[in-house]
Amino acid sequence: MIEQLTGFPDNVAAFRCTGRVTKEDYSKVLVPATLGKLQTHDKVRVYYEIAGDFSGFDPAAMWEDFKVGVEHLTRWEKVAVVTDIDWIGNAVRFFSFLIPATTRLFSPADAAQAREWISA
Repeated sequence: MIEQLTGFPDNVAAFRCTGRVTKEDYSKVLVPATLGKLQTHDKVRVYYEIAGDFSGFDPAAMWEDFKVGVEHLTRWEKVAVVTDIDWIGNAVRFFSFLIPATTRLFSPADAAQAREWISA
């Protein structure tokens, strides 16, 4: 499941992932919220918080994530990923060079710091 988070500046698309993430989560929550930010801002920041009970992405969800990211590749300013799930952290580290945005990985214990960094 993906839920949109509040309490961030208007140029930040902020989300929390729990349990299993599906294509429907992307099409109903993440994509419309992100496209809305892209309509009103030249550069958008993204905050992803991945909960400890996260159990994975459906392949179709991963494809939706990839499509949104690539279609607007030059419009990402900062990306903060909050997780303690090893494979996600490794993927962020490995693929961050492909994203022309400042990308940082934070542990859940540092979520407040991640929120400050993405908002600054």
